Amino acid sequence: MRKYLFSAGLALLVAATSVSVTAVVQPAFAAEIKYVVNNIPITTGDIAHRAAFFKLQHKKGDAAQEMIDQTLRLAEARRLGIRISDQQVDAAYQRFATGNKMPLAKLDAIMNQSGVSKEHFKEFIRAQMAWNQALSARYRSGEGGSVTEQDAVRRMLDKGGSKPTAMEYMLQQVIFVVPASERAATLAKRKREADAMRVRFNSCNTTRDFAKGLLDVTVRDLGRVLAPQLPPDWAEQIKSTKVGAATPTRETDRGIEFIGICSSREVSDDKAAQMVFQAEGSSDKDADELSKKYVAELRQKAKIVER
Repeated sequence: MRKYLFSAGLALLVAATSVSVTAVVQPAFAAEIKYVVNNIPITTGDIAHRAAFFKLQHKKGDAAQEMIDQTLRLAEARRLGIRISDQQVDAAYQRFATGNKMPLAKLDAIMNQSGVSKEHFKEFIRAQMAWNQALSARYRSGEGGSVTEQDAVRRMLDKGGSKPTAMEYMLQQVIFVVPASERAATLAKRKREADAMRVRFNSCNTTRDFAKGLLDVTVRDLGRVLAPQLPPDWAEQIKSTKVGAATPTRETDRGIEFIGICSSREVSDDKAAQMVFQAEGSSDKDADELSKKYVAELRQKAKIVER
């Protein structure tokens, strides 16, 4: 997230010094369908907003092609089960405003007056957050040209290092399911129920007993997970939670969730070496190359129709 928004932030700082908050707001763009990407429409309005975003960033680019790529990236993230909630996007938008030392109202004004719109920028944030997770999953799965376990060990030893260690966690996921149609009415109640169960959590052996009698509660054994493989949204909470305890509850697209820490141990093997190498040894250039290759593959498989 930081990587993708940093350049945009610099441009916005420049723009903020020259755009008056009281300036006339740009008129809304027309919204005729220009492209259909795997049955997902892209409008002329979407493309115009992206062109305005490029201008705000002082960046050249093909706005239409960029919107096609963003649509493909978001669709791929959804296929992988990656969902970025509105709350996560709003929090990132707030952090962006804070990082640029401006109140939300001023950031909103800059977005609207420049022709980008707050909504378009938020969707850009959502896409980048989701794509970062998709790329991480790609690295972890060993696709896209990432190093093998043996290669990682060899490279580390060649540099005079020793085989690294990594924490290995045994995890259990608990989901208090909240259907989308019932979210507004029951979310607060389900959070109270999840918080109450989380407090009682003391080992993974008793979780299912606690869940008996509770409606729509799913318990999943996630098995052993190395620290570099932890889901980005949960990693810090898992690392800071003691064995036999559970992370704080959080709202997700599925409902209210928490993760129990069944056990943890330090391991040193080829798999750990591979994970550490990919987490610490890859450069921004590597990530950019992987992203371009990944999107090119998605384009080859996609059905893109111009209206």
